[in-house]
Amino acid sequence: MQEVTPIPEPLKSLAILLFPRDRDKGERIAQALSDRYQSTIILYEEGRMKRLLERYDLLVAIMAVGIVTRSLCRHLQDKWRDRPVVAVDSALRCAVPVVGGHHGANDLALHLAEGLGLYPAITTATDASGRPCLESVARRLNASVLNRSSSKAINLAFLREDVPVLRLKGPRILLVDEDVAVLKGKGLVLGVGARKGISPDEVLEAVDRALEECGRRREEIAFLASAWIKREEEGLLRAAGALDREIIFLSREELNSQKPTTPSRAEDLGLAGVAEPAVLALAERLILPKRAYGRVTIAIGEN
Repeated sequence: MQEVTPIPEPLKSLAILLFPRDRDKGERIAQALSDRYQSTIILYEEGRMKRLLERYDLLVAIMAVGIVTRSLCRHLQDKWRDRPVVAVDSALRCAVPVVGGHHGANDLALHLAEGLGLYPAITTATDASGRPCLESVARRLNASVLNRSSSKAINLAFLREDVPVLRLKGPRILLVDEDVAVLKGKGLVLGVGARKGISPDEVLEAVDRALEECGRRREEIAFLASAWIKREEEGLLRAAGALDREIIFLSREELNSQKPTTPSRAEDLGLAGVAEPAVLALAERLILPKRAYGRVTIAIGEN
């Protein structure tokens, strides 16, 4: 089996905005973040902020939050279009996400904490509570949010409970309340069933063999899916981590509402199956019916 390496993504562009006296601090930040961002150091000038926000994916400003806020305020539009901005004090003690916390600023603050030991002053409620948010769920599922106005209600709900991810197949006319987020996904959905005590290498080998059968690559995987009874299966979780992909665990009701094309040993547990029903529940079309690879079963669908 080939060596497992995380799937690389292109580096995002980062502007490091500073006063001349803090150039050495900017160079330290650029060096610490060099494996994640393509950084450019820029001297602060009034009136330059609009051009920086249009040109770069993210911005770090080594200056007081007040200066950053006054420079930004006239250029802010909404949370989905505003560039993520993090303010850093000149002593390199604290990283404060000012704008775009759920859209990259929180991650940037955490990377600064990891690379330079800064305190990440994250204030978004879900992150402060260690809970998911709609934006991170959509990103992990390689999906876009169609009704962005739902984000407030969904993120408030995440503070109280786990919000399920469901799929509705068309043709349908869909009426939703304001607290229902509609996501449009793309990429491959891998349904995975596995015996208890499975190793991550066994899972990864099965994934590679299944992908090879249908002429696809790891890079095309959007996310994995399995049954709720596998939530604590260490080998499955570690394999998903090696692939750098999210894994969704479906309930008995969600799995049994599907009609798989092949019989399954999971019928002994009162299930229609695991791998194939998971794909049928979450993918637009099935491209590889369930296959057994040793102690692992894989089915593949596509959105």
